[in-house]
Amino acid sequence: MITLYDVDASGNCHKVRLFLSLLDVEYASRPVNLMEGEHNLAPFLQMNPFAQVPVLVDGDVLVRDSQAILVYLAQQYGNQDWLPTHDPNGMAQIMAWLSTAANEVARGPNDLRLHYKFGRQLDLAAAGQTCERLYGIVEQQLQASDWLVGDHITIADIAVYPYIALSPEGQIDLVPYPGLRQWLERIQALPGYVGMPGMYSAAEQ
Repeated sequence: MITLYDVDASGNCHKVRLFLSLLDVEYASRPVNLMEGEHNLAPFLQMNPFAQVPVLVDGDVLVRDSQAILVYLAQQYGNQDWLPTHDPNGMAQIMAWLSTAANEVARGPNDLRLHYKFGRQLDLAAAGQTCERLYGIVEQQLQASDWLVGDHITIADIAVYPYIALSPEGQIDLVPYPGLRQWLERIQALPGYVGMPGMYSAAEQ
């Protein structure tokens, strides 16, 4: 049985929960109490010395970092549609979006959500500029294609999805991005989809 060390309010944890559900893979969620500093205690630091969730344990395999976990799950439980290892170009394009999830998405919509929902002080102007550029690039891609890479969903979409879907909690207006909104709705219509509170919903617009 897979164990996911998890935090309900984390978008990075959500992307793993979402992918496990889309793959129809059973797992046990093990909540990590950030308020009590459990992530900074020795047992957790032995799993991830960076003190970050999520962490996934699958038998003897331990994987930290949400992007790395998506890669592992795609290879172990998915198929070539999710991560086409036989296609160097497709693989490279997906990895580029995983990098975007860890960088621009983290420094843009994630930072704004941290500020407006959780009160974290940060450079709002820089986060706003990162969002504006990121959303423009994503919109351009989704005007040309239904998915971020190729003609079907991949782990690129799963990696980028949560914090953009959580844009309302970062006070980000999605009205100027019709292609992006349609992409969110396509993901939300997938069999096995699971969401989390605060995510964009077309029904609430």
